[in-house]
Amino acid sequence: MKNINVISVCGSGTVTSSMVAEKVRDILEVNGYKAKTVEVNPGGVDGQLSNGKWDIIVHTSPLKSKYDLPTINAVGLLTGMDEEGFIEELLRKVEELNI
Repeated sequence: MKNINVISVCGSGTVTSSMVAEKVRDILEVNGYKAKTVEVNPGGVDGQLSNGKWDIIVHTSPLKSKYDLPTINAVGLLTGMDEEGFIEELLRKVEELNI
């Protein structure tokens, strides 16, 4: 299995980001990846990026900056509206990482 490091972002950095992180781990595992996740609020993204190697950001709240790694809006994963679109985008961006 290939390892993917994911930052999950929501407004408070707790409940919603944890739910998204769990779903992302499940989706990636089914597709042959092992995901390490961390949950933060938008203000915590920069700190995580400076303290480790991260591959992708999934978020349900607006991010404070533009980042040099793929970011995906994960609201559809929570609402079920275009959940398949989120999954397709996640898998496409993970495949593009060349890990």
